[in-house]
Amino acid sequence: MFEKLVNTDKELFLYLNNLGSETWDPFWLAITHEYTFAPLYGLLLVLIYKKRGLQSLAVSLIIIVLMITFTDQMTNVVKHSVQRFRPCRAEGVMEHMRYIAARCGRYGFFSGHSSNTMAAAIFGGLILRPFYKKAIYLLMIWSLIVAYSRIYVGVHYPLDLLCGLTFGALSGFGFFKLFVYIAKRRGLPTF
Repeated sequence: MFEKLVNTDKELFLYLNNLGSETWDPFWLAITHEYTFAPLYGLLLVLIYKKRGLQSLAVSLIIIVLMITFTDQMTNVVKHSVQRFRPCRAEGVMEHMRYIAARCGRYGFFSGHSSNTMAAAIFGGLILRPFYKKAIYLLMIWSLIVAYSRIYVGVHYPLDLLCGLTFGALSGFGFFKLFVYIAKRRGLPTF
């Protein structure tokens, strides 16, 4: 059963990865680059400041740093525990795929890009939900696009992404609950 799941994951990866073309490569390389969305993060922080105030922004920044550190480090712990080679390093896969990423790390399960972006999407979407009800959906779509970019450039399997997105969603929700707890303790406006 497990072997069948892994084989299906590889087949789906090869199918999706080979849909790419040189025409779209620069676009997906930009999407997968971690600094491409710095303006989006900046906008979210500005909106938190405008809608919730300076103290809420300060608490949010501390929690965001903790959240990204947590998701990033947990991703690394799992990667080094599971030790599943990335597609760009896996024999039987790398010979049949398109690889356009700048580098190919050793292990890929699960995706740090997916966990970090989904955690940010859930956290930011929930913080701003009283003011922008649909923002969370747009942020989640953005996270899914970033996740797909990891298949496109050849560094993650679909299961790497699914697990990263799930872990990120749970982390984003947990850190949002931490924000609410701290906001109540400090007398800041809550939801």
